[in-house]
Amino acid sequence: MIWKTKYSVEDLEPLGKGTIHDALGIQLTSVGTDSISGKMPVDERTKQPAGILHGGASIVLAESLGSIASNLVIDTDKYLAVGQSVNANHLRPATAGFVHGTAKAVHIGKKTQVWDIEVVNDAGKKVCACRLTTAVIHKPQF
Repeated sequence: MIWKTKYSVEDLEPLGKGTIHDALGIQLTSVGTDSISGKMPVDERTKQPAGILHGGASIVLAESLGSIASNLVIDTDKYLAVGQSVNANHLRPATAGFVHGTAKAVHIGKKTQVWDIEVVNDAGKKVCACRLTTAVIHKPQF
């Protein structure tokens, strides 16, 4: 297991309350030993005017999963992992149902992390391939 602590979906649900996760209907679906997964509906909140999933919505799902995962492997009393760079390749349109994302670590360093996030449709066909780099910074004192 790569996580600092053993987490369940229920443990992590409060992270999305009152955030873009609520606005777009993003839900965490599983926490594996080395991955985190979630889903997002393809509906009026996430579609572009052409009636297909907006690429930015795919990126929100991917960056959300990667950022959560990035924070699960650090000491969050002292540090915070924040998105530094995201790259996405949109591979096929989605028009209905859900898209499902899974984040897996490529590199977990002291100052940076790299995560690959695969977004697929309900049939398991790849919709978007993303790579997220996070910066691990000292937690701000507000």
